[in-house]
Amino acid sequence: MPITLHAATPADFPAMLELIKGLAEFQGTPGKVKSTVAQMQQEARYFEAWLAKDYDTLVGMATYSYVYYSWVGKSIYLDDLFVKPEYRGQKIGKRLMEKLRETAQKEDCKCVQWQVSEWNTNAIEVYKQMGAELHEGYYI
Repeated sequence: MPITLHAATPADFPAMLELIKGLAEFQGTPGKVKSTVAQMQQEARYFEAWLAKDYDTLVGMATYSYVYYSWVGKSIYLDDLFVKPEYRGQKIGKRLMEKLRETAQKEDCKCVQWQVSEWNTNAIEVYKQMGAELHEGYYI
């Protein structure tokens, strides 16, 4: 499968919203998603995303925004990292994280920070393999 990565554009928002709903379902909170495509279009300046596609099918995403942490400075906050279940095990999540790391380096960010649910042991192991540090309930 030729999985390709690219930066999100507004044309990707409908498929991204479906992935966001898939993530909410994975986390056992399917009714929590309130975002709409119209809202994403209106608020597009507040977030960015790297997307993974299998031909024309969106199969994974990493949504993020730039933040400023007073202790370190300009940084990236990873909001969602999600890969469709049928595409897991192909290192797509790792490729998305590597792309995010490249983005942070290119933009002179001091850190990339995110949170992960304690029950998501598979994700935690991937993050640890990539060199993430545990900091009292969240990883950076």
